[in-house]
Amino acid sequence: MHAKTFIYQTQQIREIERLAIERFNISAELMMQRAGKAALDFLLRRWPQAQHIAIFCGAGNNGGDGYVLAYLANERNLKVSIWQIGDHSQLKDEAKNAHDVCQQANINMSPFATNVDLEHPDIIVDAMCGISLRDNLREEAVAAIKKMERAHVPIFAIDMPSGIDADTGEMHGAAPHASATITFIGLKFGLLTGSGIAYAGEVIVSDLQLPAELFSYIEPVAEKAQASMYAAYLRPRSRDWHKGLSGHVLVIGGDEGFPGAPRMAGEAALRVGAGLVSIATHKNHAAFMNSMRPELMCHGVEVPNDLKPLIEKADVIVFGPGLAQREWGQALWEMVTELELPLVVDADGLNLLAKQPKNHENWILTPHPGEAARLLDVTSYDVQKDRLTSAKELSKRYGGVCVLKGAGTIIVAPNSLPALCDKGNPGMASAGMGDVLSGVIGGLVAQGVPVGDAAKLGVCVHAMAGDLAAKEGERGLLAMDLMPYLRRLSNLQQ
Repeated sequence: MHAKTFIYQTQQIREIERLAIERFNISAELMMQRAGKAALDFLLRRWPQAQHIAIFCGAGNNGGDGYVLAYLANERNLKVSIWQIGDHSQLKDEAKNAHDVCQQANINMSPFATNVDLEHPDIIVDAMCGISLRDNLREEAVAAIKKMERAHVPIFAIDMPSGIDADTGEMHGAAPHASATITFIGLKFGLLTGSGIAYAGEVIVSDLQLPAELFSYIEPVAEKAQASMYAAYLRPRSRDWHKGLSGHVLVIGGDEGFPGAPRMAGEAALRVGAGLVSIATHKNHAAFMNSMRPELMCHGVEVPNDLKPLIEKADVIVFGPGLAQREWGQALWEMVTELELPLVVDADGLNLLAKQPKNHENWILTPHPGEAARLLDVTSYDVQKDRLTSAKELSKRYGGVCVLKGAGTIIVAPNSLPALCDKGNPGMASAGMGDVLSGVIGGLVAQGVPVGDAAKLGVCVHAMAGDLAAKEGERGLLAMDLMPYLRRLSNLQQ
């Protein structure tokens, strides 16, 4: 296991620290010294022109890391100012030792007050809270964050941006917008999802030179999803390949007035390599749906029995894009959920599932937080407050694979670690992006990718395509803009 690939929560990090001390004789003080040095080394690489560093130190071990950074920066003849948050008379052990070294070096240290003059630093270091925060920040810390933000210089967070929950990514009252965060020992879940992904900036991991063996004792809570993990599924095809080997996707959706969603899902499935795509949609627009994409085979269906010949040819069904929740969609839903075929369920398929709960071991559910809230009978806030727990509960309650969309999409599949994708961008918060994702995943399943891996690879490819498309600007990004990049990313091995 590698600390830079796997994701941990506070409990696991504390256990790794304990084992480092007890089994490998690596002291807490040595780990703090390594943390401070790693932070300063990165700071000077990232901001080589920085001459004046303002460091906000809390009264715990995170503050201790800040003190170590301070005296090491002072040794390099940089100007250092330390602003103390909390009662520093309560500093203990290695954090107190680091504070005392700064004091002996006559580094400028002052208790923080709202009227202090930061004297125009080149960079601000946030070393106030670290990974221990579980409740809303105290007023003093909130005031310090406001002061940091008003300085209009880069903010560099140590371990976690203060105010962000390391385990969930929830923001407790306030947080600074860090340009970068260096985190220690292993990736923290809260840096990659929820509000954390918006406040952490670039995330760098330092394993503090801990032995690789140490990480084998601790089970991470998740892994960082990367397309390269599943690259074998995208290997080049043999010269005698034919479309029948690439699978047949059936997209069911598009009630009257909503033809666009299934059309986008269908093209996405083709763009990632599916051999054939049929669309079962409302009879009133089936005739013209494929006018702009004639490769799609569109069929008007009026009653569930109309689906039977289409289902017989399908390898996977994508159910829900543009479906609506009227009588037509309800009838199709009742038929499809009795099938054993792999299903990708999105949009109003999820809303119908919330009304009529079922369990299916061979489906992939792709809810956004609002849909997830309806499926769990909670609020969207409850879902976002602890996205990992929400995704796990969805998979447990409904079976199969859950893809909880959003900033830091989480994929929970049976018999594997949850995966978290930190790719993607705010431009993807636009109409049709979920329809494209459902088609991408369905297209991969059609090609024989197991449902869990198809969900993980599909999320990665979709997010990466969004990032490539966003190079021309996030605002105004359309779902269809992803199509050429889906094709490119599906051929990386060729």
